[in-house]
Amino acid sequence: MKKKATLYRMETSDHICPFGLKAKHLLKKHGYELDDQILESREQTDAFKEQHDVKTTPQVFIEGKRIGGYDDLVAYLGLQQQDKDETTYKPIIAIFSVTFLMSLALSINFYDSINYASVLMWFIGISMCVLAVQKLRDLEAFTNQFITYDLLAMKYIPYAKVYAFAEAYAGVGMLSGLNPMFYAPVSLFIGTVGAISVCKAVYVDKRDLKCACVGGDSNVPLGFVSLTENLMMIFAASYMLIKFL
Repeated sequence: MKKKATLYRMETSDHICPFGLKAKHLLKKHGYELDDQILESREQTDAFKEQHDVKTTPQVFIEGKRIGGYDDLVAYLGLQQQDKDETTYKPIIAIFSVTFLMSLALSINFYDSINYASVLMWFIGISMCVLAVQKLRDLEAFTNQFITYDLLAMKYIPYAKVYAFAEAYAGVGMLSGLNPMFYAPVSLFIGTVGAISVCKAVYVDKRDLKCACVGGDSNVPLGFVSLTENLMMIFAASYMLIKFL
């Protein structure tokens, strides 16, 4: 026989608790016979909390025994939940995977085949634009993280904000097909300063830092990924300038 679970979760016209929905999904996925009790107002929710002496909802009961909230349910089911402070490469893997596929799609659309040189340049340009958007969506958070390792930003704080706009500018320039003299030097400059800064912070000073490449408050470790981003900017700028000259 299936084990019986009762879930108390808040769902009003103004608010649907996301953790309540996730708890409901987990219980059904693991084969529990679910009694889904919806708290339809703030008053009902507050009364439930007071009755059971709990501070939050949702609350899960299995076979009459209170398990707790969503995190408690995850632990009860023996599932792993990623630590918010744990370092991860997932954001950068997602960005580079999608931008690479976009580059391939553009090549097939323009050339009816894969033009490797164009794919590479589009990949770098699109990646720079996407990474710049990640930074620009919260400039303060980005600058707070960036100034802890970028050598120029340490000396001149406003450069941290300039960097985000400069990366977007150079990325758009690479996709425009315009004269590279207008944007390649910008990419070459910020890429070179960035590469030197990362090498010093990680490989010389041996500092354990988080990378601001995907915006502030990220859990991407500073190191190979950050260096790769900067080397990509240097390579693309150098290639375009040499080709133009």
